[in-house]
Amino acid sequence: MTSPIEPPDAESGHGKADGAGGNHGRKATPRSNKSHQTELFETDIPPWELPAESSIATATIVFSEAPHGPYDYRIPDSIREKLKIGMRVHVPLGRRRKPITGWCTKIDLETKAQRSLRDISEIIDEEPLCDASLVRLVLWMSHYYQAPAGQVFDTLIPSSVRSNAGTREKTYFRPRMESLDDATINGLPKKQQAVVRHLIAAARPLTAVQLMAEATCTQDPIRRLHKKGLLKSETRREMTTANPTRWQVSDGETERSLTLTKDQSHALQRITGAVDSGEGKTLVLHGVTGSGKTEVYIRAIEHLVRFGRGAIVLVPEISLTPQTRGRFERRFQSVAVLHSQMTPAERHFQWQRIRSGEVQVVIGPRSAVFAPLPRLGLIILDEEHDSSFKQDTQPRYHARKVAHARAMSLGIPLVLGSATPSLESWQATQTGHAEMVPLPSRVNDLPMPDVQLVDLRVKDDRSSGAISRPLHAALQETLKDHGQTILLLNRRGFATTIQCPACGDVVACPDCDMPLTHHRDGGKAICHYCDYTIPTPPACPACRFDGIRYGGLGTQRLEAEVKAKFPEARIARMDSDTMRRPGSHQKVLTMFRRGDIDILLGTQMIAKGLDFPNVLLVGVINSDSALHFPDFRAAERTFQLVTQVAGRTGRGDRSGRVIVQTYSPEHPAIQAASRHDYHQFAKDEMVVRRRFSYPPLGSVARIIIRGSVEDVTEAVADSLLTQLDAARKQLGHEVRILGPAPPPISKLRGKYRFHILLQATNPAHLGSTIRKAVEGFTIADKDDVQYVIDIDPMDML
Repeated sequence: MTSPIEPPDAESGHGKADGAGGNHGRKATPRSNKSHQTELFETDIPPWELPAESSIATATIVFSEAPHGPYDYRIPDSIREKLKIGMRVHVPLGRRRKPITGWCTKIDLETKAQRSLRDISEIIDEEPLCDASLVRLVLWMSHYYQAPAGQVFDTLIPSSVRSNAGTREKTYFRPRMESLDDATINGLPKKQQAVVRHLIAAARPLTAVQLMAEATCTQDPIRRLHKKGLLKSETRREMTTANPTRWQVSDGETERSLTLTKDQSHALQRITGAVDSGEGKTLVLHGVTGSGKTEVYIRAIEHLVRFGRGAIVLVPEISLTPQTRGRFERRFQSVAVLHSQMTPAERHFQWQRIRSGEVQVVIGPRSAVFAPLPRLGLIILDEEHDSSFKQDTQPRYHARKVAHARAMSLGIPLVLGSATPSLESWQATQTGHAEMVPLPSRVNDLPMPDVQLVDLRVKDDRSSGAISRPLHAALQETLKDHGQTILLLNRRGFATTIQCPACGDVVACPDCDMPLTHHRDGGKAICHYCDYTIPTPPACPACRFDGIRYGGLGTQRLEAEVKAKFPEARIARMDSDTMRRPGSHQKVLTMFRRGDIDILLGTQMIAKGLDFPNVLLVGVINSDSALHFPDFRAAERTFQLVTQVAGRTGRGDRSGRVIVQTYSPEHPAIQAASRHDYHQFAKDEMVVRRRFSYPPLGSVARIIIRGSVEDVTEAVADSLLTQLDAARKQLGHEVRILGPAPPPISKLRGKYRFHILLQATNPAHLGSTIRKAVEGFTIADKDDVQYVIDIDPMDML
């Protein structure tokens, strides 16, 4: 984990104009002798292109839509003092000089350049939406992830902020004192006199509504005074009524500080030491489940707050935000949350609170890494191993890497917390790029739960349903003891396949060629990749046989089986189907904490970060569901998921137990998870990764090519392969190229897909090879083919 603010290689990665027409701003080109990201847009102009002794102020502008830029524009004298980097501007573009919104990334007040540059039309923002450090982060992300800088800006700044959601313009009036003497005032009509005298006495600007109420007048005297030039007016944009407590989850009470264990105290000292030293350092807080990582986070932030600084705490999913926020709200005066379930006005309101410096702690999923805290002192990623920290749309960033970039550029610590750290983080501790901070024991010396593996290949153990005989017996015992149970099945729906036993036809999505999942609630067959939905067919669509069968197991079917076998139990299901409404996560978890639910079953969202002392049993219904995916991270994900859900039990006075149902009990990932042995798993898995140079011992990039016509898409993929191979040879880089080939999901949302995988031990070589290849690569519009570059992919499907 070296500091990523320095570009991975010497290339600028600006990209080309992508078909822009007309004499818009001059295209910026990088200086060959500059390597720092902030200098990517500096330009050298051939002397024969410069008029003699010409000197103008210029700004470098990038766009979120093609052509992406960067382009240079002249700064008119009227806005020269107002324009700052990180602001949005309107500029003319193309032959028709169409006005377009762009972002200012650089200003040069003394540029010797052509006078033919176009002028910036106007400034949109009163203040920069990104400060200088965030602009540097944008440029680094654009370079590393090979995404247009304008798109990265749009990712950093929520659309609710860019559109001023929840605001309106108000006009304020104040007296023009230089034009108002006693004679002038006394010569006015009485109602106009009353308005002027009231404004002078108020000693502050007032709106027309305020003036009418306080001076008991209509709009007419205000309008006439303004027309005479006796009143000045100014327009301000202000937030409308917002409810800052709608997402508050604490009861307003304070939470007393807990007594730290020896391990917690040592971990806290390591973190606060890094804070005090002003040294950008990455610390991997490896704490077993129940070891008290959150208390360490809180104490470290309390240390920061004493010095007027703030922290960002990232959690992997929205479902964790209420629980995490509740603990922080009880310990800090000002906590803000940012997530996608908020209304645009709420999100904008919170963003403005954060930027104003009012907020001490920001909590949210991956996008909260961009929170504009003015005095940021610490970034924390809780459950840092979680794959949801990776963005699956452009720009395809990973919050862990971006957090590292931001922390290192500011010289502040980054804390990566997990019971099952990613192998990337583990390897960083082995190579000296990060520091391992262990929490090897649970708080109060509680024992880790016993894990029992149930071999589903053994006839005596398995049953006709999803619940094996050992798990059934354990459920009965737990209910008898008035304990609670968590059951994990990482597949939603009722049945994963709908198949005809007569002709063998499987009901599939026409747009994705993937089997539809039967959802008994509502009687629907749904594609979990594109949301294509039809009523579940009562008979085979191909041969009309009416004995259609539902195969596979989802959370709905598991729920039905549990209800049938344990009718007296109070059962709740937690998956993306039942958790659609805002606040639904919090409602179910509150009921579970109160003891109103005996058995909580669901997908992986129940495996992360939940702390309930009365959970005595955890059952993993099918631990093999992700183990045999065509993905080199399959074993790591399986180990993490089983270990994390196992850690939900045994956190109270009574010991817990875990039952893991599997067809692969000998697999190293399953074995290590059953022993809670992270270090053994990491050592075993790194042997496999080393053999194939997989991350973290090498770098991987994936290019997905997609189009409406299969053979045309494949031809474009072949052409891109030729470009990549030529770039690799021209640069002399050791880059392995695989493909193009159809990925496991070969058709998605009506588009045929091919992918090319690139591997290299040097990530800079990987990036420069791709950049060189796509620099001159064009696709005809008629081909209807697009490609996506995914650096450090987390998904190979």
